[in-house]
Amino acid sequence: MVVLYTATGCHLCEAARRVVSRVQEEMGFELREVAIDGVPELEAEYREWIPVVEIAGRRRFVYHVHPDALRRAVADAAS
Repeated sequence: MVVLYTATGCHLCEAARRVVSRVQEEMGFELREVAIDGVPELEAEYREWIPVVEIAGRRRFVYHVHPDALRRAVADAAS
């Protein structure tokens, strides 16, 4: 599973969402998007790093998501 942590008004989050969605269409992995807005625990954990992409429970990307690296990380987690 891929989890994308985002926040309202975050332009980097929008860019990450586009990359992750495009790769999801190609590879068919499960994606969960989590908005951290207004959730104190999530704000404390992720605010300075968003967007954050976790794959199989491991933080793999912050700020920018590179499509080829995302493909490799998803493939590695599946094997």
